[in-house]
Amino acid sequence: MNTIAIFSDVHGNLPALETVLADIRNRNINQLYCLGDLIDFAPWHNEVIRTIRDLGIPCLMGNHDERIAFNLDITPLLKHNPTEAAARNAAINYSKQSIAPDCKEYLSQLPEHLRLTISQSGKETDILLVHGSTRSNNEYIYEEHDIDDIRKMLNDSQADMVIMGHTHKSYIRTVPATADSKGGMAINCGSVGRSREGQPLASYLILEIDEEGIRPEIIQIPYPVTAVIEAIRKSDIPDFYAEFLMQTI
Repeated sequence: MNTIAIFSDVHGNLPALETVLADIRNRNINQLYCLGDLIDFAPWHNEVIRTIRDLGIPCLMGNHDERIAFNLDITPLLKHNPTEAAARNAAINYSKQSIAPDCKEYLSQLPEHLRLTISQSGKETDILLVHGSTRSNNEYIYEEHDIDDIRKMLNDSQADMVIMGHTHKSYIRTVPATADSKGGMAINCGSVGRSREGQPLASYLILEIDEEGIRPEIIQIPYPVTAVIEAIRKSDIPDFYAEFLMQTI
């Protein structure tokens, strides 16, 4: 049996990343992929980037990575109230000011998507890895997203399975076949460093592959969240992000 680990949205949270990588090693998984957003909201963005880079983990360019790599303007999000909007601006500007040159260069070279082809029992399964969606690294695809649109994304990208991050909420969703579509799966692996699922857990995905098929499983594990809270409070990152984590404890 072969097993693949896929994770996303570390957001500068080195203790969470180290916990996930240790769990992956303990499971003897040696094929890893990251869906991006290595940066912003916790103070270890350079350390996170260098860890991913030095381990040679294939990684996508998340929307936060793209903004820092190319010094893009901060686009307001309608879902944020004024307090969160101000905190977000301050956190991103902190990243822009403190990103190391080698880390910024690394982010600028990341691809937008990766494609895997899994062969078992004479059957090939095409898996597309993206950050946000097949169309954009800034598009949110939640579990309740319109099924016909997900089916269109699968068909347009000629994929049997699309695996995403970006929303910080994990799910595994089967897309039924229709007369015009073979269907497939849409999976969100959740967030390593800034989960929005209400618990102080780091989330990632494993795919177990054998002659019977591919079995996805969401893994959620605790990490030293209080140490992250303390580090944020001691940094120039707004305390808003420490309070966000406090609410999950």
